[in-house]
Amino acid sequence: MKLNLAILSLALCAPAVMSAQDSLAVSNGEYPNTYTSGSANVSRFTQDSKRFNDWSVSFGAGVPLMQSADLTSIKNGNGKNLFGYSAYVSIDKAITHAFGINLQYDRGETRQGWFNTKDPAPANASVYQQVGARTQYDAISILGDINFSNLMRRVDNKSPYRWALHGYAGIGTIGYRAYQKDEFGQRLTTEVELFKTQSFFGQAGAGLKYKINNRIDLEGRVMYVVTTDDQFDGGGAAYSDINKREDQVSDNFFNATLGLSFKLGKHDSHLMWHDPLQEIYYKLDVLAEKNQDIEVCKSGDADNDGVCDDWDRQLDTPAGARVDGSGVALDVDMDGVIDLYDKCVTVPGPVENNGCPLAGATNSGTVTEAETKLDGIEFDLNSDRILPSNTPILNNAVNYINSSTGAYTVVGTTDTRGSESYNQTLSEKRANSVKDYLVKNGVESTKLDALGKGKRDLKYPECDPATKCPEWKNRANRRVYFEAK
Repeated sequence: MKLNLAILSLALCAPAVMSAQDSLAVSNGEYPNTYTSGSANVSRFTQDSKRFNDWSVSFGAGVPLMQSADLTSIKNGNGKNLFGYSAYVSIDKAITHAFGINLQYDRGETRQGWFNTKDPAPANASVYQQVGARTQYDAISILGDINFSNLMRRVDNKSPYRWALHGYAGIGTIGYRAYQKDEFGQRLTTEVELFKTQSFFGQAGAGLKYKINNRIDLEGRVMYVVTTDDQFDGGGAAYSDINKREDQVSDNFFNATLGLSFKLGKHDSHLMWHDPLQEIYYKLDVLAEKNQDIEVCKSGDADNDGVCDDWDRQLDTPAGARVDGSGVALDVDMDGVIDLYDKCVTVPGPVENNGCPLAGATNSGTVTEAETKLDGIEFDLNSDRILPSNTPILNNAVNYINSSTGAYTVVGTTDTRGSESYNQTLSEKRANSVKDYLVKNGVESTKLDALGKGKRDLKYPECDPATKCPEWKNRANRRVYFEAK
């Protein structure tokens, strides 16, 4: 069941993924498109936009040595070492700065056994299985090429480099003719043609390249070739006496070569010699050496409030007024009178009274403890969420109500904006929100009731729907207060 769901999810996502990858499909050839970051530095990739050469042709020659076989080239002190010859040519394509693919053709001859087949055979060579052999081979293979020097290059290596370590591995087809010689002469023992079922082989190894110039590389390479064939060494049939001497089922050999690579293309540099970090270092050096005068407040500061006119939202701030980061004069109590001219900076009041409350707008007489402990709970527009600024007031209310013997009604109100029914519901939510907070923090629920009065009970009744009141009055009307029962 899980597998079916996974397959279904993949099928549903496939169209979106394909569309996201195909930027031309969604942009009709225009850049940037829906799926890009919006950068204007986007262009089609064409042959003309390439910056590096990525093709090369390589040639080389060397010496193959049979190592894992019934007849070997390395005698380990018993007889002499026998050296064959080999050559290769390859067409190389760089995919990235660290990986490429090579199509390679190899041709060579290995020599193995107790003597060189060019020399006379010793007497009784067949009796003592001291025969000589040689194998002429042709091979075609596809090799993966990993540039380890670029792949593992240190971030802090800022120096240009001329040496590079490469790793190779691949598979292909190999055809060969194996000959054996004893006192009776030389004869063909095994022949395998290219592209036959039994001609599959693999090889892997490493090469060290030296950059002579931008067009030519010198490379020393050592490859290990696995033939997957027990008759490659010329030992004869699979169950001949010579082929029974060792248990291995594949005759393998080393191939050490020295060659040249010629880079093709019109560009100066080849992709396999490109270090992407070098571009970063170059750009950082350019930026470090570039002296650029930064002009601060290009448009000036007309009102001299310390905020540049480029981002000043109030260009005529009075001299001496404190401003916020956008250049707007501060009005702490939000009564419409900036602090510079406000005689009551922390208490809201009308403009005509220099920002101080009017005598008739507040309760006269002695301020009671209940007014101090239970008043001042306000809300944002269209919200019943208890603001963090209300928390100290509500905590004082918890202590006051718990210490008293009376019961209270939590009354919620709104400002004059909005319909009657909407404000009634909102005021009830505000009253219940405060009641729930008090009960949650230790007040007995039997001491509290909640009542919503909508916009019928205004702290500033002059703010009717037809009157545009300052925001501080609207905020004061959006409140919760307590009535003793």
